[in-house]
Amino acid sequence: MTRTYDIQGFTICLDKVVLLSSIFEADKGEGWQFNIRLAGDVRLQVKLPSRADATMERQMLVKALNGQPAEASTKGN
Repeated sequence: MTRTYDIQGFTICLDKVVLLSSIFEADKGEGWQFNIRLAGDVRLQVKLPSRADATMERQMLVKALNGQPAEASTKGN
């Protein structure tokens, strides 16, 4: 069974992810970004308005890649 993950309108096949960048400030004040590189040299740029949103989204993707539930945490909210 192929595992998939939905992020910003994309469905990513987790078996094809080869690199996940750190979070950095996007160009031209577009918020915060991290990149996902897939097999076949395809790169997705994930841009979110706040660093907290980008961090949460990246952490959820890492959990999904490790086979853990990628549920958003509600602690502290």
